Amino acid sequence: MKKALITGIHGQDGSYLAKFLLEKGYNIKGVLRENELKNLFRHNYLNIKDKIHYSTVNLLNEKEVELLIKDYQPDEIYNLAAISSVGISFEYPEKTINNNNKIIMNILKSLRKINKDLKLYQAASSEMYGNPPELPVTLNTPLKPISPYGISKSFGYRAVNKYRNLYNIFAVNGILFNHESFLRDEKYFVKKLIKQSLEIKDRKREKLFLGNLNVKRDFGYSPDYIKSMWKMLQNREPKNYIVCSGESISLENIVDYVLKKLNLKKNVVEIKKSLYRPAEIKNVYGDNTKAKTELGWKYNKSFYDILDILIEEERKYLK
Repeated sequence: MKKALITGIHGQDGSYLAKFLLEKGYNIKGVLRENELKNLFRHNYLNIKDKIHYSTVNLLNEKEVELLIKDYQPDEIYNLAAISSVGISFEYPEKTINNNNKIIMNILKSLRKINKDLKLYQAASSEMYGNPPELPVTLNTPLKPISPYGISKSFGYRAVNKYRNLYNIFAVNGILFNHESFLRDEKYFVKKLIKQSLEIKDRKREKLFLGNLNVKRDFGYSPDYIKSMWKMLQNREPKNYIVCSGESISLENIVDYVLKKLNLKKNVVEIKKSLYRPAEIKNVYGDNTKAKTELGWKYNKSFYDILDILIEEERKYLK
């Protein structure tokens, strides 16, 4: 039985990844914060809570991280732990950068000391590219982050590359573009839009307050994207991959689609300048060719089809 260590197991991707690996027969240890043990809604929702071993190790403490890996001896480590909200990163830039950088460095240093045969997946991000000079984004696109979150992910990306090259560690970067699901936190745009639109439909609220809708993103579906993480660690050689849908869609078009689907008028939306970010990526989408050809990762969903799935799942839950 293979063993996997998942940091950030409490979140959207960590939850779906845990379910996926459990179905493949893995023994799972998940790292989360003490306060997150009290609310494992996602794990209860997926019916996996009783199948996971939990640890509240402080990932910012190098000795605790080293002891955790040494004691558990996992075959694979998936580092999904991070302050992951771009918006929040602007409010707490130093905390975001220090937190995210410290976690990946503690893991890399521990692997170098303990066992170089362990396989490490690092969650990178399309935010590393900022406003790219050319689209689609490829692995040759220069890193030019414009948010503290993007800066922190750029550091982690480079650190993984450096440790892989210098110390022969099996470590990969998965550059996942935006990916959504019912288990997304409500502070994220798509989840907030769908949940609050349904509340308006049910007359539980009157307005939907949103920020800048004149931007475009490459959106996908989390339950499909997490499969690529596992596939990257089954490779003979450690390589970085871009995981995306390959096309972008405007936030305004997403809003229009959801409102039309729910028979709501657009006057329920109120744009608030206070919700605009200090710096914004105008348009971004990636090239997923390498992930599809080398990993055999399959993805061909339209984001409008995903919106249908999310609306229906949210509707069922709210009932």
